[in-house]
Amino acid sequence: MDRRDFIGSAALAALLPLAGSGSAEAAERRRLLPAALNPGDTVALVSPSSATDERLSLQLAQEAMQALGFKVKTGEHYASRYGHLAGTDAGRAADLNAMFADREVKAIVCVRGGSGAARLLPLLDYKAIRVHPKVLLGYSDITALHSAIQAQTGLVTFHGPIGAGSWNRFNVDQFKRVFFERELMTYKNPIEAGDELVPRKHRTLTIAGGKAQGELIGGNLSVLVGLAGSPYMPDFAGKILFLEDVSEAPYRIDRMLTTLKLMGALDRIAGFVFGECSDCGPGEGYGSLTLDQIFDDHIKPLGIPAYRGAMIGHISEQFIVPVGGKVELDADAGSFRMLEPVFQAA
Repeated sequence: MDRRDFIGSAALAALLPLAGSGSAEAAERRRLLPAALNPGDTVALVSPSSATDERLSLQLAQEAMQALGFKVKTGEHYASRYGHLAGTDAGRAADLNAMFADREVKAIVCVRGGSGAARLLPLLDYKAIRVHPKVLLGYSDITALHSAIQAQTGLVTFHGPIGAGSWNRFNVDQFKRVFFERELMTYKNPIEAGDELVPRKHRTLTIAGGKAQGELIGGNLSVLVGLAGSPYMPDFAGKILFLEDVSEAPYRIDRMLTTLKLMGALDRIAGFVFGECSDCGPGEGYGSLTLDQIFDDHIKPLGIPAYRGAMIGHISEQFIVPVGGKVELDADAGSFRMLEPVFQAA
C-alpha cells in the first residue's frame, strides 16, 4: 500500500497555482449534490485502482452491499487484472463512466484502493458525472477520484469504507446514518476507558484551538500531493483539509506537507484535520522528526483550528465524510459537524 509512485520529486511543475481556483466556473460547480440513496436501490461495485488478490474479497463486497439492502451491479472489468491494476486504464475508466451514466445505478462503491486511480482521471466523463450526480464511496487511492470529481464537477462524494473492507458495526452504523437517515453528522471519536485508568483508544490531540467553517477536501496525503500541478487538484481556498496516510516514514510526511506549503495550499485553508497515519513510525538511522514536530512546523504556524486523531484512514472503524460537504470544525473538542444536507431534496 506504498504510495510513493504518486509523489515523485518536488519539481517546480508541481508547484503551479491550483487549477480552477477562484474561477467563475469553479464557483458554479461548488455545490453539486448526489441523489439520495435508499434501501432497495441498485449500487455498482467497481475496481478503479489495484486488483483484488482473492475472489472471496469480491464475493464479500457483493454480500455486504446486499446485506445493506441493495441490489448489486458489477463493472465489466471489476475482477480484471493488468499487472497490479484491476484491468487496463481504458477498462477501469469505462466501468466508472458506464455506472455514472446508468440511470438504474444510484451509488458507486469502490471495491478497494491500492494504486492506479490517478491514471484514469483524463479518461473520465465529467460531463456525464455532472448530468448524473450520484454517491461515490471509497478511500485511500480513491482520493484521486474524490479530488478530480470535486475539481471538475463540484460533486459531493464520500470518503469511507471500501466494498471489500470491514463492514463492522461501527461502519454499518455510519453508512445507515449518512445515507439512509441522511443525518447531519457530528464526527467525534467515541472514547471508552475500558480497563485503562485514562482512556487511550481513539484519542484526539489539538494542534491549535478554535472553530472554523468550510467545505471538506482531502483524503490520502500521498495521493493528493501526487495531483499537484494538475487540473485535478481541488481548490484549497477557505476549505477544511482532512488527511490520512499509511506506511509512510515521518520524513516523507514532512516532504509532502512541505510540497503543500510551497504550492500555497496550506496558507489558503481554514482548518485542518489529520486522521490516522498507520505504520508511520520512524525508521532506523540518525533519528527522525516526530509527527508532533512535523505538525508543529507546518500546521501550527498557520494560526487556524487544527487537530489530529480523527477516525479517518486505514483503520477498521472509520467515519464516512462528505468530500465537498460544508462542516464546522471544533479543534478543541476534536470534532467536526455537517452544516448542510449533502443530498438532493426529495
